[in-house]
Amino acid sequence: MIEVLFVTHADVRIDPDVPVPDWGLTDRGAARHGRHAQTLDTGPDAIWCSTERKAIEAANIYAGALNLPVQMDPELGENDRSATGFMPKEQFERAADAFFAHPDESYRGWETARAAQSRIVAALARVCATDARRPLIVAHGGVGALLLCHLKGVAIDRAEDQPGGAGGNAYRFTWPEKRLLHGWRDIAPDID
Repeated sequence: MIEVLFVTHADVRIDPDVPVPDWGLTDRGAARHGRHAQTLDTGPDAIWCSTERKAIEAANIYAGALNLPVQMDPELGENDRSATGFMPKEQFERAADAFFAHPDESYRGWETARAAQSRIVAALARVCATDARRPLIVAHGGVGALLLCHLKGVAIDRAEDQPGGAGGNAYRFTWPEKRLLHGWRDIAPDID
Protein backbone atom coordinates (compact mmCIF):
# COMPACT_ATOMS: atom_id res chain seq x y z
CA MET A 1 0.00 0.00 0.00
CA ILE A 2 1.21 3.50 -0.85
CA GLU A 3 0.31 6.45 1.39
CA VAL A 4 0.31 9.78 -0.44
CA LEU A 5 0.38 13.24 1.12
CA PHE A 6 -0.92 15.82 -1.36
CA VAL A 7 0.02 19.40 -0.43
CA THR A 8 -0.94 22.63 -2.18
CA HIS A 9 1.50 25.52 -2.35
CA ALA A 10 0.74 28.27 0.18
CA ASP A 11 0.49 32.05 -0.11
CA VAL A 12 1.67 33.11 -3.54
CA ARG A 13 3.26 36.44 -4.45
CA ILE A 14 0.78 37.60 -7.10
CA ASP A 15 2.20 39.85 -9.81
CA PRO A 16 0.02 40.68 -12.85
CA ASP A 17 3.19 41.41 -14.87
CA VAL A 18 4.65 37.92 -14.29
CA PRO A 19 3.29 34.73 -15.92
CA VAL A 20 1.32 32.73 -13.34
CA PRO A 21 3.65 29.66 -13.49
CA ASP A 22 6.54 31.96 -12.48
CA TRP A 23 4.91 33.29 -9.29
CA GLY A 24 6.78 32.36 -6.12
CA LEU A 25 5.86 32.00 -2.47
CA THR A 26 5.52 34.89 -0.07
CA ASP A 27 7.51 34.84 3.17
CA ARG A 28 4.36 33.68 4.96
CA GLY A 29 3.89 30.84 2.47
CA ALA A 30 7.48 29.68 2.93
CA ALA A 31 7.08 29.84 6.72
CA ARG A 32 3.90 27.74 6.56
CA HIS A 33 5.64 25.03 4.52
CA GLY A 34 8.62 25.14 6.89
CA ARG A 35 6.36 24.64 9.90
CA HIS A 36 4.51 21.80 8.19
CA ALA A 37 7.75 20.04 7.28
CA GLN A 38 8.68 19.99 10.98
CA THR A 39 5.39 18.42 12.03
CA LEU A 40 4.88 15.60 9.55
CA ASP A 41 3.65 12.58 11.47
CA THR A 42 4.84 10.01 8.94
CA GLY A 43 8.07 10.54 7.11
CA PRO A 44 7.77 10.94 3.35
CA ASP A 45 10.29 8.91 1.40
CA ALA A 46 10.01 10.91 -1.86
CA ILE A 47 9.07 14.45 -2.85
CA TRP A 48 7.43 15.29 -6.16
CA CYS A 49 6.17 18.60 -7.51
CA SER A 50 5.07 20.36 -10.65
CA THR A 51 7.45 22.55 -12.62
CA GLU A 52 5.77 25.78 -11.50
CA ARG A 53 7.96 28.02 -9.35
CA LYS A 54 5.62 28.15 -6.33
CA ALA A 55 5.45 24.35 -6.16
CA ILE A 56 9.21 24.00 -6.62
CA GLU A 57 9.92 26.52 -3.85
CA ALA A 58 7.57 24.69 -1.48
CA ALA A 59 9.00 21.28 -2.41
CA ASN A 60 12.52 22.54 -1.78
CA ILE A 61 11.51 23.54 1.76
CA TYR A 62 10.36 19.97 2.44
CA ALA A 63 13.48 18.60 0.75
CA GLY A 64 15.73 20.64 3.03
CA ALA A 65 13.87 19.54 6.16
CA LEU A 66 13.61 15.87 5.17
CA ASN A 67 16.94 15.49 3.36
CA LEU A 68 15.28 14.19 0.20
CA PRO A 69 15.69 15.20 -3.45
CA VAL A 70 12.88 16.88 -5.34
CA GLN A 71 11.57 15.17 -8.45
CA MET A 72 9.49 17.16 -10.92
CA ASP A 73 6.70 16.23 -13.30
CA PRO A 74 5.06 18.99 -15.39
CA GLU A 75 1.86 16.92 -15.46
CA LEU A 76 1.41 17.72 -11.74
CA GLY A 77 0.82 21.34 -12.78
CA GLU A 78 -2.28 23.44 -12.25
CA ASN A 79 -5.01 23.49 -14.89
CA ASP A 80 -3.68 25.37 -17.92
CA ARG A 81 -5.33 28.78 -17.99
CA SER A 82 -2.65 30.56 -19.99
CA ALA A 83 -5.23 31.51 -22.62
CA THR A 84 -6.55 34.24 -20.32
CA GLY A 85 -3.44 35.04 -18.26
CA PHE A 86 -3.80 36.99 -15.02
CA MET A 87 -7.34 37.75 -13.88
CA PRO A 88 -8.40 39.94 -10.95
CA LYS A 89 -9.71 37.88 -8.01
CA GLU A 90 -13.46 38.35 -8.59
CA GLN A 91 -13.14 37.55 -12.28
CA PHE A 92 -10.93 34.54 -11.53
CA GLU A 93 -13.44 33.17 -8.99
CA ARG A 94 -16.24 33.36 -11.57
CA ALA A 95 -14.01 31.62 -14.11
CA ALA A 96 -13.09 28.89 -11.62
CA ASP A 97 -16.80 28.36 -10.86
CA ALA A 98 -17.45 27.88 -14.60
CA PHE A 99 -14.42 25.56 -14.94
CA PHE A 100 -15.81 23.19 -12.28
CA ALA A 101 -19.48 23.57 -13.26
CA HIS A 102 -18.86 22.61 -16.91
CA PRO A 103 -16.00 20.07 -16.77
CA ASP A 104 -16.15 19.15 -20.45
CA GLU A 105 -16.15 22.74 -21.73
CA SER A 106 -13.17 25.04 -22.02
CA TYR A 107 -13.56 28.37 -20.30
CA ARG A 108 -12.13 30.94 -22.77
CA GLY A 109 -9.40 28.55 -23.92
CA TRP A 110 -8.57 26.96 -20.54
CA GLU A 111 -7.79 23.27 -20.26
CA THR A 112 -11.06 21.55 -19.37
CA ALA A 113 -11.58 20.23 -15.86
CA ARG A 114 -12.03 16.70 -17.24
CA ALA A 115 -8.70 16.88 -19.11
CA ALA A 116 -6.91 18.33 -16.07
CA GLN A 117 -8.37 15.58 -13.89
CA SER A 118 -7.19 12.85 -16.27
CA ARG A 119 -3.74 14.42 -16.36
CA ILE A 120 -3.33 14.70 -12.57
CA VAL A 121 -4.59 11.14 -12.02
CA ALA A 122 -2.10 9.82 -14.61
CA ALA A 123 0.72 11.82 -12.99
CA LEU A 124 -0.22 10.42 -9.58
CA ALA A 125 -0.17 6.88 -11.00
CA ARG A 126 3.35 7.48 -12.36
CA VAL A 127 4.56 8.75 -8.98
CA CYS A 128 3.03 5.72 -7.29
CA ALA A 129 4.67 3.36 -9.81
CA THR A 130 8.09 4.36 -8.42
CA ASP A 131 9.73 2.78 -5.38
CA ALA A 132 8.21 5.41 -3.07
CA ARG A 133 5.83 4.10 -0.40
CA ARG A 134 5.08 7.51 1.20
CA PRO A 135 5.39 10.19 -1.49
CA LEU A 136 4.73 13.83 -0.73
CA ILE A 137 3.32 15.65 -3.76
CA VAL A 138 3.41 19.45 -3.86
CA ALA A 139 0.97 20.76 -6.44
CA HIS A 140 -1.99 23.10 -6.78
CA GLY A 141 -5.48 23.67 -5.47
CA GLY A 142 -7.46 23.23 -8.68
CA VAL A 143 -5.93 19.90 -9.66
CA GLY A 144 -5.96 18.90 -5.99
CA ALA A 145 -9.74 19.32 -5.97
CA LEU A 146 -10.05 17.36 -9.22
CA LEU A 147 -7.91 14.54 -7.81
CA LEU A 148 -9.99 14.52 -4.62
CA CYS A 149 -13.17 14.13 -6.71
CA HIS A 150 -11.55 11.13 -8.41
CA LEU A 151 -10.47 9.58 -5.10
CA LYS A 152 -13.95 9.99 -3.64
CA GLY A 153 -15.62 8.72 -6.81
CA VAL A 154 -17.79 11.82 -7.11
CA ALA A 155 -18.57 14.12 -10.01
CA ILE A 156 -16.28 17.08 -10.60
CA ASP A 157 -17.49 19.79 -8.25
CA ARG A 158 -15.90 22.86 -6.73
CA ALA A 159 -17.31 21.75 -3.39
CA GLU A 160 -14.15 19.60 -3.15
CA ASP A 161 -11.87 22.65 -3.53
CA GLN A 162 -9.46 23.49 -0.71
CA PRO A 163 -10.71 25.78 2.04
CA GLY A 164 -9.59 29.36 2.47
CA GLY A 165 -8.07 31.51 -0.19
CA ALA A 166 -4.33 31.27 0.36
CA GLY A 167 -3.61 27.61 -0.39
CA GLY A 168 -1.38 25.62 1.91
CA ASN A 169 -3.69 22.69 2.57
CA ALA A 170 -3.15 18.95 2.43
CA TYR A 171 -4.96 15.64 2.36
CA ARG A 172 -3.70 12.08 2.74
CA PHE A 173 -4.87 8.93 0.97
CA THR A 174 -3.82 5.42 0.00
CA TRP A 175 -3.14 4.22 -3.52
CA PRO A 176 -4.40 2.24 -5.41
CA GLU A 177 -7.19 1.72 -2.86
CA LYS A 178 -8.15 5.43 -3.02
CA ARG A 179 -8.94 5.43 0.69
CA LEU A 180 -9.00 8.96 2.05
CA LEU A 181 -7.15 9.06 5.39
CA HIS A 182 -8.05 12.69 5.97
CA GLY A 183 -9.53 15.48 3.90
CA TRP A 184 -8.23 19.02 3.44
CA ARG A 185 -6.30 20.37 6.44
CA ASP A 186 -4.43 23.62 6.84
CA ILE A 187 -0.71 22.78 6.85
CA ALA A 188 0.13 25.40 9.49
CA PRO A 189 -3.01 26.59 11.30
CA ASP A 190 -0.94 28.33 13.97
CA ILE A 191 0.62 30.80 11.51
CA ASP A 192 -1.52 33.89 10.95
